[in-house]
Amino acid sequence: MATRKLAPAKEIVGWAMFDFANQAYTLLIVTVIFGDLFTRVIVGDAPDYRLGNLLWSLALAASYLLVVVAAPVAGAVMDFQRSRKRFLFMSYVATVVTTALLYFATPGHWWLGMVLIIASNFAYAIGESFIASFLPGLGPAKSLGWISGFGWGVGYVGGLVATAFALVFLGEVSAANFETIRWVGPFAAVFFLVAAIPTFVFVKERGRRQQLPPGESLVRMGFARVRQTLREMRHFQDLSILMVSVFFTMAGISIIISFAFIYGAQVIGWDEPVRVMMFVTVQVTATIGAIAFGFIQSSVGAKRTYMMTLLLWMLAILAIWQTPGLTALAHRVLGVDWQAQYVFLFAGVLSGLSLGSAQSAGRALVGILSPRSKASEMFGFWGLASKLAAVLGLVGLGLIQAALGLANAIVFCLLLFALGLVAVWRLDEARGTRVAAQWREGRPASPETPAPPAVV
Repeated sequence: MATRKLAPAKEIVGWAMFDFANQAYTLLIVTVIFGDLFTRVIVGDAPDYRLGNLLWSLALAASYLLVVVAAPVAGAVMDFQRSRKRFLFMSYVATVVTTALLYFATPGHWWLGMVLIIASNFAYAIGESFIASFLPGLGPAKSLGWISGFGWGVGYVGGLVATAFALVFLGEVSAANFETIRWVGPFAAVFFLVAAIPTFVFVKERGRRQQLPPGESLVRMGFARVRQTLREMRHFQDLSILMVSVFFTMAGISIIISFAFIYGAQVIGWDEPVRVMMFVTVQVTATIGAIAFGFIQSSVGAKRTYMMTLLLWMLAILAIWQTPGLTALAHRVLGVDWQAQYVFLFAGVLSGLSLGSAQSAGRALVGILSPRSKASEMFGFWGLASKLAAVLGLVGLGLIQAALGLANAIVFCLLLFALGLVAVWRLDEARGTRVAAQWREGRPASPETPAPPAVV
């Protein structure tokens, strides 16, 4: 059998450029600017913003719930028709249009903001599954770690560029600056529109397109393939274990992505310069973490790398939660009179190193443990696990913070990452790789059989 070859450099770069482009949405809309704008200005229920936080978490949760329903079926259709680029392009256009329309979400019209966030975040999030499904075709299993890490690292560079421009030209998030800051939606849309063009120019569609039987529909076929894959998942023991871990891990990550800067504004009470410093800190350390852990994965394996990132996440959550305590400790032990907002930057370093590396390692593991003939379906299930997790995480945090306040609710993340670490403990990477390499449609491989080279 022929060994799967490494794709040309321009195709790998073209694939990574979609990560470069879509990070503008993640950071400008979900993390740094629009989430803060929605809770404190568009809803604006000062002083604790509990209603705004709850509505924000429910809007994101609703969008992820739609991905849960759509991603596996879309993945099955893509595998059958070899139409990944077409589905990716549709999600790309939908993200650009709905993100630009966020301009019209104004103070008091929180319902319009919720509708547009649900639509735009659905299109963006399902596009993440679509672009990830190209990963197994870009090289042999041993290269997927650094390719995934490269994509995530390039993505954080894109986010850094987009958000730096936005912070310089759009200014602070405040009611007084609303007429300027409301342009964040159109800005993110245009950035995404332009930066993702290389993806559609250079990334190839691999495999043969199959023909539908007479009288069959794509939707019915998609559901049938999903049902078949669910029955066959018993053969992919290690991939199933990973999906459980991804569920808990992504629940925690979704909370941090959606509430980190809201936490800084509402709990830490940071100044605008510190907010900018936190953004730069997280982007730089996330880039370093994604790329560095990608190469570490090539040496120690994907599972060990993934577990290391979860331990790092647990330290980051402890640092976020205990920022006031660390501030007091620094004063008592080191004799320095730092403000809490500057100590919070230390938590930002840990979070940044964890952020890209954990998601990249998880994505690479899915690629390693998935048969190529079912790559889109398996990444559809990865998207399902990730977004269903986001629903749990965001709704859970929204309800807990409504009762206890955001400062105490953040510790919920610590439990989620601990559960993710426990869940992945039993995963056998070598066994899962053998099963994926030997899989033929409807004919499972024995985990004990020596693995042949991966096929093209």
